[in-house]
Amino acid sequence: MMTADIKICGLTTAEAIDAAIDGGASHVGFIFFAKSPRNIDPGRAGLLAQAARGKVRIVAVTVDAADDELDAIVDALRPDVLQLHGHESPERVTAVKARYHMPVMKAFAIRAAADLAAIDAYHGVADRFLFDAKAPAGSELPGGNGTAFDWGALAMLDGRVDYMLSGGLDKDNIGAAIAGTKARGFDVSSGVESAPGIKDARMIAAFFEAVQAATDTTQGAET
Repeated sequence: MMTADIKICGLTTAEAIDAAIDGGASHVGFIFFAKSPRNIDPGRAGLLAQAARGKVRIVAVTVDAADDELDAIVDALRPDVLQLHGHESPERVTAVKARYHMPVMKAFAIRAAADLAAIDAYHGVADRFLFDAKAPAGSELPGGNGTAFDWGALAMLDGRVDYMLSGGLDKDNIGAAIAGTKARGFDVSSGVESAPGIKDARMIAAFFEAVQAATDTTQGAET
C-alpha cells in the first residue's frame, strides 16, 4: 500500500489522467504557463479534471500569475490546491490564500543546501513546500526540465517540514528518493513522458510499480 503522496503533473489528456488515477496518484497537476510544453487552457483543464474530481486532489500550477489569470483558472478548474512555482513572496502567498480560500503549495528551486534558507520566510504561510531542481542554463521553465539536484541537501531539514520532492524523478530513481529522503510526497512530470509534454500511460504505470516496490521494501525494513 503506497503511503507517500504521488503527484503526476503536467497532464493534458484524458488517457494520462486515467493512468494517474489507476496507478494510485494522490494529486494530478495542470500547468498554466505559456512557455511550458505542458501548458493547458483553463477550460480544457476543467473538462479533463471531471474524471479526477473526488478521486484525487486537483492542483493548478502557476508561475507568478496575476489575480485575473488566477481567477480564470480557479473558476474553470475548481482546483483543490494552488501550486505557486514562480518568485511569489510570502505576502503574495498570503494574499492568494485569502483570495481563494484553498491550500497553497510553494515551489522552490534547489541546487545546494544553502538554497533551502529561502523557505524560512514561508513557514506558517505556505501549506506545503515543493523542492525542484534549479533550471539548467538556457531553460525558460522553472520546472519540468528533467534534472535532479543533490537530495543530500535536504538532510538539514527539520523532519516536521512537509514537502514534495520534484526534479528528474522517474521509475529508475524513485526508489532511491523514497529511501533517501524524508519527503512525504513526490512529483513527476517529464519522467513519465515519451516526449516533452507527451505523457505515456505505460511509463506512468511503470513509475507506480517502482513506487510500490520501493514502498514495500522500506516498510519491510521497518518491521
